[in-house]
Amino acid sequence: MTQQPPPGPGFGPPPPQYAPAPASQAPAPSPYAPAPSPYAPAQPYAQAPPPPPQQQQQAAAGPDFLAVDKRNAVVVDASGVAFETSGLTVEFRWPEIRGVHYRASPDGKALMVAVVHMDGRFYECVVEARPRTRLQEWFPQLAWVLGHYRPMG
Repeated sequence: MTQQPPPGPGFGPPPPQYAPAPASQAPAPSPYAPAPSPYAPAQPYAQAPPPPPQQQQQAAAGPDFLAVDKRNAVVVDASGVAFETSGLTVEFRWPEIRGVHYRASPDGKALMVAVVHMDGRFYECVVEARPRTRLQEWFPQLAWVLGHYRPMG
């Protein structure tokens, strides 16, 4: 058994026995190798480039609504509706939303928002309004923002 030198810090070049051959010494392709498929992608798949800044500004240009308490949050903006509950975030894009409903909690201390998904499932988030007068501020703001993005309901 041969003893190998200890590995150096990080990744380095491969050991000489595994190093790629220089281009002049590269073996010729085998005549029995399968031909490349004409339908195979020429390059590996890459992520789509980010949208131009003009499109990003258009998406962010619309009105938004934000209701936050110690644990929960509701955000309504150009991309859709997002709920944050105890550190977990769920985002719903407008094309997948059938409807958005909201009301005050039975004791009048919180805003209750529900998103109805296209397949009929619904999700809710409850945000405490402190002071209680904040709840009365949220209702017209939320109604206006939802009316902007979902004018038919």
